[in-house]
Amino acid sequence: MSEYFFDYIKELIPESEVLKDEPMNKHTTFRVGGPAKYFIKPANQEELEKLIKYLNLVEREHFILGNGSNLLVGDHGYDGVMIWIGNGFNEIKVNGDVITAGAGAMLSKVASTALEHGLTGLEFASGIPGSVGGAMVMNAGAYGGEMKDIVTEVDAVAPDGEFIRYSNAEMAFGYRTSICRRAKIVVTAATFKLKKGNPEDIKAKMDELKAQRLAKQPLQFPSAGSTFKRPEGYFAGKLIMDAGLSGYTIGGAKVSEKHCGFVINAGNASAADVHDVIFEVQEKVKERFGVKLEPEVCMIGEF
Repeated sequence: MSEYFFDYIKELIPESEVLKDEPMNKHTTFRVGGPAKYFIKPANQEELEKLIKYLNLVEREHFILGNGSNLLVGDHGYDGVMIWIGNGFNEIKVNGDVITAGAGAMLSKVASTALEHGLTGLEFASGIPGSVGGAMVMNAGAYGGEMKDIVTEVDAVAPDGEFIRYSNAEMAFGYRTSICRRAKIVVTAATFKLKKGNPEDIKAKMDELKAQRLAKQPLQFPSAGSTFKRPEGYFAGKLIMDAGLSGYTIGGAKVSEKHCGFVINAGNASAADVHDVIFEVQEKVKERFGVKLEPEVCMIGEF
């Protein structure tokens, strides 16, 4: 099956863009993870549509990868197909107060483009270390802003390989979720409706938020940002701190003392170390406060 599969994939995607046993520690912000069986880099919409259609037709497990900023891959790797939405999908276009960005474009780059054109509304996203595609799937947000507030349309590929365009309402944005996450839809681009603003004010707001991040978050360590979703009525970081878990360590992974909502790779952590810290935090917080913390991080593969 593997050789037949590989041979057919090469009919859809140039062989140079189909990697085997690619180490995932090179592609996630945790900087951990074993090899992906196949790592495929479609160059354009047509290649992606054909690939998605085929993978779903043969029921081959696959995962859509952007910047890997919200992903933990097991040490023993991922036996499916990793599809990287990257260089072929990173174009950013500006038309008046509207920005259209490919799914592979970094949110920070889109925000800086908005600043260059005097457009306000994306300041909150300037420090989110993810791509546009991941932001749509997760309805990424920070400092009171979310994607649902500024996105008008999302272009995507359905499981049958067909192009589809969603309106904001059709995206069914929720807290760290959207229809794309629930229905295995692959995002290829998003359109943002912003407002004209004063570049100096926009820059000042970005600088202010950057300073807050530097002061409160352990940005010098590999991590996936906030590890847990915010439980209703609580703050995950405070629950973890109040449970006495600040600095809790397994192997090279630990709960950050700077911000207990972050599990960090403090030095040569394995994916299992990170996984086990997350599990232990969940268990201890549930035991102490009766609150179940749900990971914001997606975990795949064998640990």
